[in-house]
Amino acid sequence: MIREYYEKICAGKDLRANLIALRECMKEEKNVRAFAYLLGGEFDELVKLLQAEDPKIRKNAALILGEMESEDLLPVLFDAYKAEKTLFVRADYLKAISEMDYRPLLCELEQRLETLRSYETCAEEEKHIAKERRILQQMVMKYRRTRRHRFTGYDVPSELILVTNRCQREATADQIHGRRIALLSGGLRIHNATVEEIRQIRTWSELLFPIMTKPLAVTEPLRIGENLASPVLEKARRMHEGDAPFLFRIEMRTKLAPEKKGAFIRKISDVIEQESGGMLINSVNDYEVEIRLLERRDGTFAPMVKFFAIEDNRFAYRKESIAASVTPVNAALTARLALPYLKEKAQVLDPFCGVGTMLIERHRAVKTGVMYGIDIFGDAIRSAHVNTELSGCRVYYINKDFFEFEHEYLFDEIFTDMPQVTSSKGEAEISLLYERFFEKASVLLKKNAVIVMYTTQPEFVHREVRRYADYRIAESYILNEKNNTTIFVICRGKNEKIYRG
Repeated sequence: MIREYYEKICAGKDLRANLIALRECMKEEKNVRAFAYLLGGEFDELVKLLQAEDPKIRKNAALILGEMESEDLLPVLFDAYKAEKTLFVRADYLKAISEMDYRPLLCELEQRLETLRSYETCAEEEKHIAKERRILQQMVMKYRRTRRHRFTGYDVPSELILVTNRCQREATADQIHGRRIALLSGGLRIHNATVEEIRQIRTWSELLFPIMTKPLAVTEPLRIGENLASPVLEKARRMHEGDAPFLFRIEMRTKLAPEKKGAFIRKISDVIEQESGGMLINSVNDYEVEIRLLERRDGTFAPMVKFFAIEDNRFAYRKESIAASVTPVNAALTARLALPYLKEKAQVLDPFCGVGTMLIERHRAVKTGVMYGIDIFGDAIRSAHVNTELSGCRVYYINKDFFEFEHEYLFDEIFTDMPQVTSSKGEAEISLLYERFFEKASVLLKKNAVIVMYTTQPEFVHREVRRYADYRIAESYILNEKNNTTIFVICRGKNEKIYRG
């Protein structure tokens, strides 16, 4: 078919349809190679079509030539691009050129980009100019990597937003002193605080900066971009060292359908690039700034930014993980909520230790004595060794079934993330595991011990505790109402709270 289409093109028969059909065939790599072999380096017939009266013929001819990846075609395509008057075709010339080593053209491409940034468009031109500018930006960035910035705003008083567990926001708020705090649906707003004073708190998941005092009441991408460009750039410059452009992306939480959302974001990004004079550059990779737009119930947007240059080393030890691993933030939150029941120098056991996160965060909360981690999966134990060494903790790990584990002395505490119901482990199997767990725990724990448990099966916990006269649920905390994730503090015997201010 490739030969047939090409022969018709050479004969001038139904050029547009045959070019489109040829391009469709060339979506398969083997057909690209076959066509290149057919041409044998002779591109004259296709090059002639770059002068065709029909712009769609010029467009498709350019894209086919781009697939040939011949450096000889680079000046031909670039000259045609510069001469092209039809706006919607220009971006396709650039796509074709981008398939080649276009480094000799970089200076001219950069000049063209600067021209487009200051180009005043009318409504009919806006879409096509934005597309051309976007492709030019990607092409330039491929070889002219923007220098990274260093975050320097650790001690700059700012309004901060911490994203936390929705159900346990107070656990983070209680660790912040001397600042005015407002509870939000998904976290905290802290007034006049610094990054430095809160970045060691282990129970928040994200740190954001609000960039406007009021929500954005407009819904048009153009207006949103115009409103965002200046405050985002100002905040980024204030918090960073370096005069290079900032790479950014937009994350939008909205009720818009995915296809409309994507187009909406692209329009906002184009406007921000243009309004910032190229000091804010949209990038799908390597971005330093995330502009977060959260749609509120009234249809307005709450804008904020996240800076990726902030050093967050709280969980730097977590180099290894497995699919079922608890997140470090949730492990830290578990330890924080159970804090009044955690004894110093306690002998701690995690019977389902995974990659060691629960034990590491337990030790970070209150210094432990000897810690043991048990897991039936050898890969988890190997990963736990890596993480624990990086954390500076000491844990004795054993690759063994917990129910076969024995020890010469008893433990003060079990601190664990319980196995969950999965496709491979049904509810009946997990129910039996909980039953066996409490039986085994009774053998391994001291009479005044504590069990701190992260679980998605609270009903099994309540059932088993009722079976034992010496166990009581001292505390329970919901982390996720949808999947019933709960933290339990279960005391055995006369275990009392330890006051910690």
